[in-house]
Parts: sequence; C-alpha cells; structure tokens
Amino acid sequence: MPYQSPLTFSDDQISIAELKSQLKQFSDHQKDEFIGQNSITELVLGRAKYMDMLLRRLWQHFNFVKESKICLVAVGGYGRGELHPLSDIDILLVSDQPLPDDLSAKISHFITFLWDLKLEIGHAVRTITECAIIGREDLTVATNLQESRLLCGCEAIFTKLQTEIHSSSFWPSETFYKAKVQEQRDRHARYHDTTYNLEPDIKSTPGGLRDIHTLGWIARRHFGATSLLEMSQYGFLTDAEYRELLECQDFLWRVRFALHIQLKRYDNRLTFAHQVQVAECLGFVGEGNRGVEMMMKEFYRTLRRVAELNKMLLKLFDQAILNNGVESAPQILSKDFQRRGPLIEARKPVLFQSRPETILDMFLHIANDSTIESVAPSTLRQLKTARRRLNKFLHTIPSAREKFIELCRHPNSLTRAFILMHKLGVLAAYLPQWSQIVGQMQFDLFHVYTVDEHSIRLLKHIHSFNQPENHQKHPICCEVFPRIQKKELLIIAAIFHDIAKGRGGDHSEIGADEAYEFCIEHGLSKPEAKLVSWLVRYHLLMSVTAQRRDIYDPDVISEFAKQVRDEEYLEYLVCLTVADICATNPDLWNSWKRTLLAELFYSTQRALRRGLENPVDVRDRIRHNQQLASALLRKEGFYSRDIEVLWQRFKADYFLRHSHNQIAWHCTHLLRHDDHTQPLILISKKATRGGTEVFVYSRDQHALFATVVAELDRRNLNVHDAQVMTSKDGYVLDTFMVLDQHGHAIDDNRHNAVVKHLLHVLKDGRPTKIKTRRPHRNLQHFKVKTRIEFLPTKGKKRTLLEFVALDTPGLLAIVGATFADLNLHLHAAKITTIGERAEDLFIITNADGVKLTEEEELQLSEKLAENITKLAP
Repeated sequence: MPYQSPLTFSDDQISIAELKSQLKQFSDHQKDEFIGQNSITELVLGRAKYMDMLLRRLWQHFNFVKESKICLVAVGGYGRGELHPLSDIDILLVSDQPLPDDLSAKISHFITFLWDLKLEIGHAVRTITECAIIGREDLTVATNLQESRLLCGCEAIFTKLQTEIHSSSFWPSETFYKAKVQEQRDRHARYHDTTYNLEPDIKSTPGGLRDIHTLGWIARRHFGATSLLEMSQYGFLTDAEYRELLECQDFLWRVRFALHIQLKRYDNRLTFAHQVQVAECLGFVGEGNRGVEMMMKEFYRTLRRVAELNKMLLKLFDQAILNNGVESAPQILSKDFQRRGPLIEARKPVLFQSRPETILDMFLHIANDSTIESVAPSTLRQLKTARRRLNKFLHTIPSAREKFIELCRHPNSLTRAFILMHKLGVLAAYLPQWSQIVGQMQFDLFHVYTVDEHSIRLLKHIHSFNQPENHQKHPICCEVFPRIQKKELLIIAAIFHDIAKGRGGDHSEIGADEAYEFCIEHGLSKPEAKLVSWLVRYHLLMSVTAQRRDIYDPDVISEFAKQVRDEEYLEYLVCLTVADICATNPDLWNSWKRTLLAELFYSTQRALRRGLENPVDVRDRIRHNQQLASALLRKEGFYSRDIEVLWQRFKADYFLRHSHNQIAWHCTHLLRHDDHTQPLILISKKATRGGTEVFVYSRDQHALFATVVAELDRRNLNVHDAQVMTSKDGYVLDTFMVLDQHGHAIDDNRHNAVVKHLLHVLKDGRPTKIKTRRPHRNLQHFKVKTRIEFLPTKGKKRTLLEFVALDTPGLLAIVGATFADLNLHLHAAKITTIGERAEDLFIITNADGVKLTEEEELQLSEKLAENITKLAP
C-alpha cells in the first residue's frame, strides 16, 4: 500500500513533520490514481474516509476519549463524506453544556495542531442549544447541520443534536424549501443566470455542483432522503434521471479534482490560467486550443443537463411541498394540451413519443398565451424522455416543418418560444446542426458565450429592436426592423449565422449552404432562401468594413455597396450585424461602434439610391466641406482671407477626411494659435462619433505618432481610429479617436491632464521611451500568431497594411516606431480589438510618398515581426 492508514499511526508518528509527510504521500497517491483514470467517486469518498481516520487517531492522541460530554462531528460537504484535494474540512465540536476552561484549551490546541498540518479546517465549538439557536437564524448553518455525521465522541450528545435539527420546529419543510429556492435564484443571478461564463465556477455556476446539492438538501429536509439513491426510491427521480445526475456529478467531480491538483490555494473557478492543464489532465487533447474547447463543450453540456434536471425536480418539489397547482382545475387549450395554473401540460402521457411534431404545438401555445409561465414537471419529464428516444430529427417530419416556420413568423416567438425551446433541448432535437453547437466554446477573450447561447442572445437582441425604449441605443435598427416585412428570414439567418462553427472550414460559407437547403426544405421561395443564405455568408461583412476599413474612402463605400446590392439586403444586414455584436459580449457595444455602423449604413444607402454607376465626386465633397466650414468660421469673426491663407497650407486629403464641423473646430484654434513653433493639442468637449477626439498640431518630428499613442496608452486610453496627415509646410494634423477602458468618451475632468502630458512629450522633441501598462492577466494564456498582410489597392499611391497580433499594451506605439525607423509615412489607422486579438489597418507610403515596393514590404514585415516579439507578455 503506497500510504499508511492513520489508524495505525504510532505515537512517534504523531508529529507535525511526520504527519505532513504522510498527508503528502496520500495526496500523491490520489493524484496518481486520478491520472490513472480510477473512479472519481472512490477518490472523493476515499479522501473523506482518510480524514475520518486521521481525526479519530488525533482524537485519541489528544486524549479526548476520556471526555464523555463532547463529540466531534463532520458537517457540510465533509459531512456528506465528500472531499476534494483543496476542500474545506468542516468540523463541529458539540457539547451538552458550556465547556470548562481546561477542555476549551485542549480543543484550541487540537485545532491549532490541525492548522499546523496545513489542513483547510473550518470549525466551530457549540452547545446543542447554541447549534439550534444559530441554525434557526442562519440558513447556511442549518444546511450544514442537516449533513452532520458523527466522527467520534459521545453518541448520546450527537443523537440529541440530530433530534433537535430534525424537529418540525427547526426550519419547517415549507420554509426551508422556499429559502433554498431563493438562495439558488440569488446565486444564479450572481452568474447572470447563465451557465456560459467565460471562467465558470464549477461549484456555484448555474448547473454546477451546488444545483445538485440543493436537490439533496430539499429532499433530505422534506423526505429524509440522505442521498440521490434514496430520492429515486421516493419516486422523485426515475432510475434514468438518477443515473444521469450521477453521471453529471461524476464529470463535474473529475473537473474539480483536476483543477484542485493544479492549484495551491482553494478555488473552484475554471480560469483561463488553468483550463489548458485541466483539459490535458482529463485527456482532452488536440491541435491548438482544440483540447480546451472539447473539454469546455462537455463541461457546458453537463451544466445544461444538471440545470434541466434541477428545474424539473424543483417543480415536482413545489407541488409536493407547497401543493402548487396540483388542485387547480385544468383549462383545455386543445385536444393535446391544457393549462393548469401558469403551467402547460400534455393531456396524454406519451403524446410526444406517439406524435413528436406536437412538441412544437406546445411552444405555439406558449407563444400565444402570455399567462403560461413554464411547462409542468410531468410534461418536462415526458419531453425529456421523448427527445432522447427520437430516432430522427424533428425537421424531417413535414408537419413539424410547417409548425417551425409558423413559430418563426409568430410575433412572440423570439422571447417566449425559442429561448425555452433552446433550454429544453428542442432546437437540438429539431436541427442536427444546432445539436453540434450546444456547448461549443471558443478559447478566447472575445466570445463570452458558447455558440448556441450567443445565437439565442442574438434572437433576444433582434426582438429588442421592436421596443421603443431601445431607440436611443439602436436608432437605425429600431427604425428599420419594424418595417421589415419578412422577419422570419432574419430569424432563420440568426439561427444559422454561426451554426457551422467548430466543424472546420469557413463557417459562414458552410452555414450559408445549409441555410439555403433549410429554407427550400421548409417551403420558402428561392429568392427568400437566397436572401437568408446571403445574410449568413456575409454576416461579418458590415462589422469588418465599419471597424477595419476606411469608410471615409469613397472606393470602400462603393465596393461595400456592390456586395450588398440593394437597400432591402442592407436593412436586414444592419439588424443582424448589430444584434450579433451585442450578443457576442455584453461589453462590446458602445457609441463608437454605433456611430461607425451608422455612417457606413447611411453612406451605403446614399450610394445605392444614387446608383452604383454614379459614384460620388471627391472634388464636390471637398468643396462642400470647405463652404460649410468657412461659413462657420466667418460666423466666429474670422476673415475669409485669413481662412484661405491657412487652408493653402493643407492638402486636399484634409478636407476630404474631416467633416466641416471638425475643420471649423480645428481652424478656430489654429487661427488663434500665436506661436506655431509650439504644438497645439485639442480635445473635443462633446463625444464625437461615440468617442473623444484628440487633435494634435505640431511641427513634424521623428516617431511622433509612436510618441503620442504611447503617451495615450500610459493614460489608460485606447486609440480606435487615427487620421495622420502632414501639411504642405511640414506640420502634422493628426486626429485620434480615443475611448477609456470602459469603451466610453474621456471624462471632462481628465482633459487637462491628457493635454499637459501630450504637450510635455511633444515639446521634449525626442521619441518617447515606450513604457506601457502591465498586460491583462489573461493575455499570457493566449497565443495569437502575428499576421502581416498587404491588401490589394486600385491606385499606386498608398499601401494598405492589415495587421493581426496579440493585443499587448504598447503594440500600437511599437508599430508607429517601426514605421518611423523605416522612414515610412502613416496616413491613417483603423484600430480594432477583438478579445485578445488586435486587428488593425494602416494606410502608409514610403519616403517618396508613394506605394511601398515589394522589397520595402518584405523589410517592413520582418521588422514588425521582430519588434512585436519583444512585446510578448
């Protein structure tokens, strides 16, 4: 045997050093057993048994056996006989009367000894009366006491304790049930009521181990059931459900055990820092992040199964304990369904098995009747059984296809039907492709939810475009969505837009083909199917164009308009795009993105209405901007001659790439700027295009762009857009669009400090040392391969560089410094951050002001890659 039983320890072995050595041997043995794929149940229960033996031996060693009026009790998880490597060992020392001083001192010595062994001991010393009083006041204490288990000491005292805590006056069953249900609701709310958190808590997240514990606690209090097996014997769990809960618990235990053997301190959060090691430990391996994604897929699917069982069983408890809905008279809805109170239930016990298409009828009733809050537990159980016995997907049944399209066209389906269909596994039973994305997670900082959860949230956001209170947040979508005639096409596109993720290849192309087949199969016309397919194929087009292309370039708008083709497609696309961004990450949508998409939408709308054969005249736009800006400046009291003299210094590009309001704002201050040897910094008082505009005017100097962005980075400001240009006489006229760390415009009270620091580094005249903030703790766990690509352009004047790298602080400054070192001129930058990835676009020219040669492109690629490597966290 690789370790010794604590019951055989001699008195010579009862020392801190010797016991630590014995504990390490036991832990090492358990780790080897775990890696060897031995039973997790045996390991978890075996650890508790080992601690039982150790505590009983120490009880003897400290001579507590002579004390007749005290007992040692295991409580909480340890009371259930379950311990993971870093679990708290919760013990309670119970007496009949207050303890004498000498016994209290001995207990203190005993507890100190356990702490010296570095055991995670949670302890309390109480009389039976104190246990009863505190237990009645504190739900957590009452719950722990319910799971109490005698380790050693006076049995009579433990029996008295059990009698007290199992009396009807100590947390009556109904009161306990209500308190535990509310406790679970509160806990779920802390995790945003979703199982799909980026770094989930194995124990406390919805669908986690606590949801299994909650079922056990309620069953124990009401029925006296001390285990899941006893719950099944009382008839509240079928044999299949009992086996499923054990299977889910087994997997969650394995994940938790694997996590604990990686950690030094107790934690149940499956953080990015440990997901890779846990996946490897559990045997999930694959190329790149495939192992982690496979593990997390299984993990999220397990949480969903637990959450489904938890919901169904709590409804059964609700009926058994509170008698809710049991005696109310049913209201007939159809030959197959009835409503009893707020619950819908099937009128026949095997309805779904005999006619599977009626599953969709139930959701049509739910969409039609706002008084239906949920599904009756008996019907949930029937649905669960029928779903698992299906020998084909529901979409293969012609009548089911009709009902599905009817749901897509129903005005209440987005909020009432589809969300519940997803939670109850019906979408996965309907579509084989949907079943493949359930629990599909991507190991990055951008996607907060699994693919299926993201798609459901996208449907919720589409529905929100119908609500007037969202008009300020989504003005275009709230204007466009109500007039879309065939909303079902947008819903189908939303369901399919990411449905091919995780299957290799381009998910947009695969999904587009499958969406077309789906539409034809479901009786839609070919033009309708083509629209849905196009939306799926190009669902990223608008966000990529807005955030990573120069949308103030007429050629970019023209090219985008050619791909969109007509206004109907544009209106569908903008709704899908905005909902997609909002559903990806709750922190992703901000006024900056709203402004970019609005400008792209309206520019494209104008181009389509004007006709693609009639492109905008650049000279007309320049003249228009100059006329409007000149009127504003003259209104401020400036003379036309002074304005003309200033503008003669500027290149035509300046008037093309700035609005007339921007031009007037810049020139108002430039005309009043007395000493042009000194730099001028302007910061917009109001949010411009969703962010804060920082305008820099200075005599050009080496690495000026790198100096400015490095300083902005040090101030915790993120650059999202930059227009970099030089006047005819060698002055820079740079505009930076910046947001704070929360994606908002800069607070007014920070403006002066930002101006002060920027002026300081510019007056210094030397390129600043790129000292940046510390990277986010999660960045070190991600690898992003640096990709440098030169995009094709129509003209020969400028080079477009697309750049992908890990979004490390100081990255933009390093890129700017590299351009300066190679004597390249930067004209504009589009800065996009997608989770841990920076995906930026730079418009540059060489020293002669023209497009880079192939040799210069190669030199730039090598130098950028070299400099970025030095930034790696």
